[in-house]
Amino acid sequence: MRKIIVGAQVSIDGVMQSPGGPTEDPTRGFKFGGWAMPYGDQESFEELFRLFQNFDLLLGRKTYEIFAAYWPYQDENAAGGVTRLFNGVKKYVVSRSGEVDTGWAGSVLLRDIAEVKRLKEEDGPNLVTQGSTELVHGLLANDLVDALSVFTMPVVLGGGKKLFADGSAPHSFKLTRSRVSPDGVVVGHYEREGEVRIDDTALGSPSDREIARRERMKREG
Repeated sequence: MRKIIVGAQVSIDGVMQSPGGPTEDPTRGFKFGGWAMPYGDQESFEELFRLFQNFDLLLGRKTYEIFAAYWPYQDENAAGGVTRLFNGVKKYVVSRSGEVDTGWAGSVLLRDIAEVKRLKEEDGPNLVTQGSTELVHGLLANDLVDALSVFTMPVVLGGGKKLFADGSAPHSFKLTRSRVSPDGVVVGHYEREGEVRIDDTALGSPSDREIARRERMKREG
């Protein structure tokens, strides 16, 4: 069985839209395209290469089209060798409509999350996402994510498409590796651990003020 690993560049407030440039995804009036690029340093690249080991790419249609229009046209040694990696691995693109040009070498069309689930159950390399917000939300909601590699940039964007949406399957994750780059990128690699653990800080016997607070919460819904 394969693992599905969500790889994401996010702002401090969780936005992952258009990290690479202003033309990637300007929808909803997003005006900060390219916000992640000023923070790409050697240590961040080293952590990216930890993610890109024994992998196939798993992409949503929009991100696939961005990549397919970019990576095949770059020098093979560009971006520290990422170009060579992306052009050489298999690419799975998820598109409900199927209206996507899969001409990028090694590309395979998947029509829905059910096909992703069947692919995950096969033997093969890890399936690593990049971008692909809607796909990532679907993977999280269907409990298909085994690990997360999150690169948090020291910037607040104030709005945009975010890594997490309501409806993700609840789980605790274990931090397996972390690193802070000289440019302030906080990198966290996480693996799914189990159920969400909870505790309670409440007093053994609630105070009159706490009882009143609970009653007010009930009234307010």
